[in-house]
Amino acid sequence: MRLGIDVRYLSHGLMGGVHTYVAQFVPELLALAPEHDIFLYADSKRPFELTALPANVTLRCLPWRNQLSSLQHDFALRRVMARDRLDVVHFPANYGFGPQQARTVITLHDEINLLPLAEIVRGHRKQLGTLAMMTYLHACTRLALRHAHLVVTVSEHARRQITRYSGFDPNKIVAVPHAPTPDLRRIDDCQVLAEVRQRLGLTRPFVMADAIKNPAVLVRAWRRLPADQRQRQSIVFFSRRPDPPREVREAVSAGFAYLLIQPTRADLIALYSQAQAFVFPSLLEGFGIPILEAMTCGAPVIASDRGAIPEVAGQAAWLVDAEDDLALSRCLETLFTSPDQARQLRERGLERARQFSWTRTARRILDSYQQALSAQGSYLEAVG
Repeated sequence: MRLGIDVRYLSHGLMGGVHTYVAQFVPELLALAPEHDIFLYADSKRPFELTALPANVTLRCLPWRNQLSSLQHDFALRRVMARDRLDVVHFPANYGFGPQQARTVITLHDEINLLPLAEIVRGHRKQLGTLAMMTYLHACTRLALRHAHLVVTVSEHARRQITRYSGFDPNKIVAVPHAPTPDLRRIDDCQVLAEVRQRLGLTRPFVMADAIKNPAVLVRAWRRLPADQRQRQSIVFFSRRPDPPREVREAVSAGFAYLLIQPTRADLIALYSQAQAFVFPSLLEGFGIPILEAMTCGAPVIASDRGAIPEVAGQAAWLVDAEDDLALSRCLETLFTSPDQARQLRERGLERARQFSWTRTARRILDSYQQALSAQGSYLEAVG
């Protein structure tokens, strides 16, 4: 096959889930596919992240001049791809428009861009730029699906939701899970762990939580704990954003929580490795990669039962309703007072995380390209 992949996420200096997805599956796929001609399409905004590409791989780098360049490339890329006479093109970041002669595969990470526009913008800042970008992504995703031959997503839950909101043929939606990144591991070196605690000013044992994933229920649950446990323990919230929710700020002001803004990857791994628990009461997850991150580092996991979380966690986490602070408080108290149950939960998590790998993910994505070649037509052709 002649394969094309939009890898602009690897030339933009980005962070986050989509970047991790592209940065992990693409190298694995290149290693698995030496018999195929593969074309990678990036731009010149930042240096391309991958080096020493195999001989069967060609990198096309489009010129990037300003923010409008990204929008222009969204639609110009199909002309560049057409010259390479591709059989299959893959857009791994929720939308993309391939050349007419190629089969198009889109990774849609969740259903958010497919929701009614009013629902998408609810709860977000009503700034003009934010509204414009959400509107653009909503329109592009819906348009791209009309021309797609196959959709890859990250969980069976996401597959069902995409079917629900798009009407796309569920037989042409393939669920391929994420996996922990190779840098994740459990750190047992007491000196390393103590250095991180001292440098970050963490003086008490702690649980970890993402500051933007429904932190209010954890704060309410914490206030339900017996006073002696609240005094001995703390919460460490971490966040990629500098403006966490009000409940997090109040918990920090009250003295029972810390807030780490954009902690380094090394610090995050060290914190996971010594946390008494990782609490993830998310309201909506297409996958939930932080669950696997915590499990890989040996943190017992308590999470909500929403979205794809039960599918990802399996039997290796304690699941509670995302709004049930009483149930969450009881889980925390059990972990604090029962070392055996904490150890069992930690061991189940480590075993569960080992069931996911980026090599398996890349192999299934490569298989999806062959499935796209065998597809009878795009969604637009099927319905119209």
